[in-house]
Amino acid sequence: MYKVVIGLEVHCELETNSKNFSPAPNTFTKIPNINVAPVDLGLPGILPVANKEACRRALFTAQALNCENPDEVLFDRKNYYYADLPKGYQITQNTKPMGINGYLDIMVNGKIKRVLIHDLHLEEDTASLEHHPKYSLIDYNRSGIPLMEIVTEPCMESADEAVTFLEDLRDVFLYLGVSEARSNYGQMRCDVNISLMKEDATELGTKVEMKNINAFNNVRAAIEYEIKRQSELLDKGEKIVQETRRIAEDGKTYSMREKVDAVDYKYFVEPNIPPVKLSKEYLDEIRSNLPELKLSRYLKYIDLGLSEEDAATLSKDRKVADYFEKVIEKSDVATAVNFMTTSILSTLNKLEITIDKLFITPVMLSGVVDLVHKGDISLDHGKKILYQAIDEEKDPVELIKKAGLHQINDETELLKLITSIMDENGEIVRQYVEDGNMSAINFFIGQTMKKSNRQANPNMSKELITKELERRKENGK
Repeated sequence: MYKVVIGLEVHCELETNSKNFSPAPNTFTKIPNINVAPVDLGLPGILPVANKEACRRALFTAQALNCENPDEVLFDRKNYYYADLPKGYQITQNTKPMGINGYLDIMVNGKIKRVLIHDLHLEEDTASLEHHPKYSLIDYNRSGIPLMEIVTEPCMESADEAVTFLEDLRDVFLYLGVSEARSNYGQMRCDVNISLMKEDATELGTKVEMKNINAFNNVRAAIEYEIKRQSELLDKGEKIVQETRRIAEDGKTYSMREKVDAVDYKYFVEPNIPPVKLSKEYLDEIRSNLPELKLSRYLKYIDLGLSEEDAATLSKDRKVADYFEKVIEKSDVATAVNFMTTSILSTLNKLEITIDKLFITPVMLSGVVDLVHKGDISLDHGKKILYQAIDEEKDPVELIKKAGLHQINDETELLKLITSIMDENGEIVRQYVEDGNMSAINFFIGQTMKKSNRQANPNMSKELITKELERRKENGK
């Protein structure tokens, strides 16, 4: 058996109005080379200017990932030539990243795993290449987009851990509002480093790198295939080649090039961007805006009595979680969860909107939840009115008052209704009394709800129906 060691390098494009070091717009488009400025093209005489908002968002993310922030913003040059890098160097961070020594706790198979983060640095994205049989095309729209790179320690041991980390990291980006993190737009992608070592070994095995994977299912497939491939080689006594591989559509990885020595990028401090000191007050102001993140909320919801499934559902999206927490400030939790996981979320999916665009406010929903919890209206009526309120954009509590839909909880009133229904349906009563047909109970429940315009308390109705049928059975009627 072998121990699997995985490290990730995650790239995420930040959502800003302009690019990292140029005034070109930072927007996604399929039209090539329209979001371009001289800096992005590496034209002679260019002078980059750091994007303040990109820096703030990178520092903000580093704090959310429990990193240590630097004392100043400092950029470096990473020197290498490739067709997608017009300047012949990339402006990045090596000397003083935006964050170091961080971590993100994730929940994997019911247990909390701490993934250690080596650093988070801010850089500029490269252009994108489109390869054809006899030529290649370059699209500079992506060139210069602010790009965060989060480098983990080699501390993950399975595909489950790696994919869960990526999913939770994306949720962090969304919670913070720093990026849309859409992998189909190339806004989030990662490199996977994986090696195998014997259980009793003290040194890491030979590392294999897989570059630019932009789908989580491909990350899983690549890791699982590499574990199998490397295990089989080691079992045969063969050595693992240090190389860069790619994941193909067939779910297998294929060699691209060997990596014998580390590339010397000849880093040096970027001379055209002066360092900027970061005050404690500025960093504290950024930190004061940190939201409670998904895992913390999930655990809090479990403590409130939610199921694991409901806790996961309601904690995944920050806006949904914020909405839910406002609802339960003064309302019953269990009833609120019922409305949230059914009526509210189904409406969002149907209308294809986010919860902040929903007409029903947390206060409105609380009003309906309270009426249901106190037994003034039935759950069924509450949901029906809620859908009506959404369609008509009216306060659901006002609709309930106008329709007079308060639940019937008076036993005398309910029993009078039930006995009259049974008197009208003597054959159904006989089937219960003489044949023991239990479906008679459901029939009378349905009739009671119908005759009462669904205002009868369903639990009380069922109890009274059962007692009345038993009474008639004992009396031989």
